[in-house]
Amino acid sequence: MSLFSTIFLAFSMSSDAFVASLSKGAALPARPSLRQALRTGLVFGIIETLTPLLGWTLGLSMAQYVAAWDHWIAFGLLSLLGAHMIHEGLQNEEADATPRRSAPSFLRLVMTALATSIDALVIGITLAFMDANILWTSLAIGTATLLMTTLGVMLGRVINTMIGKRAEILGGLALCGIGVAILVDHLGLLA
Repeated sequence: MSLFSTIFLAFSMSSDAFVASLSKGAALPARPSLRQALRTGLVFGIIETLTPLLGWTLGLSMAQYVAAWDHWIAFGLLSLLGAHMIHEGLQNEEADATPRRSAPSFLRLVMTALATSIDALVIGITLAFMDANILWTSLAIGTATLLMTTLGVMLGRVINTMIGKRAEILGGLALCGIGVAILVDHLGLLA
């Protein structure tokens, strides 16, 4: 994977965490401090760094059985994940409304980070079938998530949640695009 693809993938993966952090920031009773935002960003970033590594390990254990179909699997997983993100981004905002509470507990924060990192696990599985540096890609995903989540918490009280929904839609479109690019590259359609 190229540097551009890795960075693009990293920020695409961080879009759902960004949306979650916008709503977390909006749910706080007072303007969040930079310390609160960084705490949230670190939790999300660490989990988003580890889950692709776990997925990659799982994918490697299956690689010998699916080598002939790996490009189709990558295309399918990325397309399904992207379509899911687009669908979630198009959902009614009222369904996502959360009551205002005090700062989220650490356990609630970890659970939210785990829920938003399922896509990173799938990406890790997909990367096991590709020529990608998993350590670099995982660190890029974690760093992008740290940045986007910290920013999301800080902006959550200021920005309308519709902006967050658009970010999730764009992230989904990006994943679908990466899936198509993998398929086109492997099949040599542009050669």
